[in-house]
Amino acid sequence: MSTRIGLFGGTFDPIHKGHTHIARAFADELKLDSVIFLPAGDPYHKDGAQTPSEHRLAMTELAASADPRFAVSDCDIVRGGATYTFDTVQIFRQQFPTAELWWLLGMDSLLKLHTWKKWQTLVRQTNIAVANRNGGSLAQAPRELHGWLGEALQNGSLHLLQAPLLDISSSDIRGRLKNGFDAAEMLDGNVWHYIRKHKLYAA
Repeated sequence: MSTRIGLFGGTFDPIHKGHTHIARAFADELKLDSVIFLPAGDPYHKDGAQTPSEHRLAMTELAASADPRFAVSDCDIVRGGATYTFDTVQIFRQQFPTAELWWLLGMDSLLKLHTWKKWQTLVRQTNIAVANRNGGSLAQAPRELHGWLGEALQNGSLHLLQAPLLDISSSDIRGRLKNGFDAAEMLDGNVWHYIRKHKLYAA
């Protein structure tokens, strides 16, 4: 039986309990052997990360230590410049040629998948798991995705996570800390300690 690996990319600025909650659901529902967190270097879909990558990587490693199935890769950081999901998946496909790969994304990203680099090749290289946030649904998918969605739902290469998301966002945490409020309950204890030690997100 092949190894089942989940890939979870994100800015993780900072990583919080919502991220680790959905990563556990990702692992549980798909019976993954591991979930690899991939902190972004220079994500081209978003404005540049506010916090240096070495801090985001360190916080992600601290949060990932809470579950033996979790691991962290710096491959999107060390490459530098704009990084694309297609290229990241190729790296892991070469590293784990016999593994069953799953890429985790949000419903908002899924609905824009047809704008991604080489998306039609990407969905043949990896399975897709979707965490539904912001109330989106497959009914909103653009026509460019219809053919693939029908096929992927039928053959099981697309999975909609059943676990509800926690109502936590990195931007809310940054805002709270900037304004002098506490955010400890939203973060892993080691991550909270790291943020305070390095005075991250303070005004």
